[in-house]
Amino acid sequence: MKEVRIIGITGGSGSGKSTIVRKISECVSDFVFIPQDNYYHSAEFVRNENITSYNFDHPDAFDTKLLHQHLTDLKHGKAIEMPQYDFVKHRRMEEHIHVDPRPLVIIEGLMVLHDKAIRDLLDLKLYVDTPDDIRFIRRLKRDMSERGRTVESVIAQYLEVVRPGHFNFIEPTKAYADIVIPEGGHNDSALQVLIAFVKELTRKV
Repeated sequence: MKEVRIIGITGGSGSGKSTIVRKISECVSDFVFIPQDNYYHSAEFVRNENITSYNFDHPDAFDTKLLHQHLTDLKHGKAIEMPQYDFVKHRRMEEHIHVDPRPLVIIEGLMVLHDKAIRDLLDLKLYVDTPDDIRFIRRLKRDMSERGRTVESVIAQYLEVVRPGHFNFIEPTKAYADIVIPEGGHNDSALQVLIAFVKELTRKV
């Protein structure tokens, strides 16, 4: 493996970041996927009733030091033990996932472009730009179906921490992006440009 390329994908909650990852995976098979969500700090005290007592939409919610170390290791061709996160119990799980290095690493998450040390490791920086109302609807459906949340708790969290966190910490990182993709995976023209860029990027590895 001559060189490892890292693509960073960010955008607000429900913007369609996972769709972009899926689109890339359809044209590039030899890669590893690192969800930034796996690097949340544990917050076992959080329940539906006190969901805003911990701000998951703040840079300090993530173990950025460990994430940087793992991306650095993969960049240098070293395997890592990636953490897993339980989003119902809000805690880091005891089990890890063994990840071997590959020519392409894709890191996706809310704060991927927030930390300069992380940004400096990225070969391509993407920002997925989707309207607030669409993002909220997607988040509401996901949190209720996958994370055992109530409508009331999702709305309270969105208004008190998610929305402010987006405007304070996530949207400003759009300025660091190499490519901004409006409407996420529904923008066919932007996706065609992205896929061509990714193919060229990985061809050089």
